[in-house]
Amino acid sequence: ATMAKRKVKNNKRKKEEEEKKDVVAVEETTKNKKKPKKGGKQKKEEEDLPAIAYADDSDSSVSSEEEEEAEAKPTKAVEEKQEESDDDEEDEDEELSDEEDETPPPPPPQPPIKPTFKSDGRYHNKQRCLIICSRGVTARYRHLLEDLRTLIPHHKKDSKLDANKSSVGGVGKAVNDIAEVKGCNTVMFLECRKRGQDAYLWMGFTSPESAGPSVRFHVSNVHTMDELRLTGNCMKGSRPVLSFDSNFDKVEHLKLLKNLFVDVFGTPRGHPKSKPFVDRVMAFYWADGKIWVRNYQIIQQVPTNAKEAHAEKKATGSDLATSLCEIGPRFVLDPIRIFRGSFGGQTLYVNSNFVPPTAQRALVNRNKGRDYEERKEAQEMKKKRDREIVVPEDPLGDVFK
Repeated sequence: ATMAKRKVKNNKRKKEEEEKKDVVAVEETTKNKKKPKKGGKQKKEEEDLPAIAYADDSDSSVSSEEEEEAEAKPTKAVEEKQEESDDDEEDEDEELSDEEDETPPPPPPQPPIKPTFKSDGRYHNKQRCLIICSRGVTARYRHLLEDLRTLIPHHKKDSKLDANKSSVGGVGKAVNDIAEVKGCNTVMFLECRKRGQDAYLWMGFTSPESAGPSVRFHVSNVHTMDELRLTGNCMKGSRPVLSFDSNFDKVEHLKLLKNLFVDVFGTPRGHPKSKPFVDRVMAFYWADGKIWVRNYQIIQQVPTNAKEAHAEKKATGSDLATSLCEIGPRFVLDPIRIFRGSFGGQTLYVNSNFVPPTAQRALVNRNKGRDYEERKEAQEMKKKRDREIVVPEDPLGDVFK
């Protein structure tokens, strides 16, 4: 389009220069034609010979008409050239308009995204999370806690809790005291029951100003980073993008859990142990009445050639191909009960569909006992059939003896 415009401008300049040259040539021809001079002798002759003078006047009038015709001819030529140039310009303008119509219009400019608040980059949100466990935790759950500590740089840890229910205030009082000493606002407490077979995770707010709410989860399907041997990797201490399922905005008790997960797993901006990078995603999904937790790495692959870059930009609007690769750990949280306070208080929510793992094992053992009973009954039925089946004696059985 720019080359076509330049050509149009150059043609216009050439035509204007030709028109100026024609006008200058006409002016020079008119100046060169000199009128006849009238002296004193001619005046006397005109007085004596009026007929001759009349003839001279007619000649002068004829010459003036010729001059007018000569002036009119170049002006007509100039007008014709101007008309031709106007026609050419109109044709070129039409061609340019057609080319402009063929080219796709540029996309409308998108308004800039305004931040909800202006951050000065300082460490204002001083959230701290206490991550501890009880005595009797197996190796699998201990490695799970270590993985969670690497994902939460604003954590505080302590030795294994050895408090009993018989102690004053129970386990909850001991955890709240440790959180107050450490200056923590939230807590994650993992306890095991039945010799490490059952794992329960407590999560809640422990600050004295707003002690609670707290949630008790049953942890299942635990897989640590080392166990999975996944290829994903991220920078230690990087801030995550927390992704929640749409159900966390619809179900009432999930809205509360969403705020709790944001405060526990969300790394505060400017924390001394955090890195100013976002290279991973922590996803929370609600399915089968349980919360499925996954941790992914954000990978941006650079295209190898221009064709791949063009295809990727046409599909996603960016040259870089963005994908997710799982890092780990992965586990499933089944909410059991939500309390108003920290480790106790008024019950806000109860999961009626939750079946304790002890009841599940008891049902399995009961089914196993029924299998034993069925096997013994089958053996007795076989003996009974054997006794009832009597083979009649063959009268010719003693012939060949």
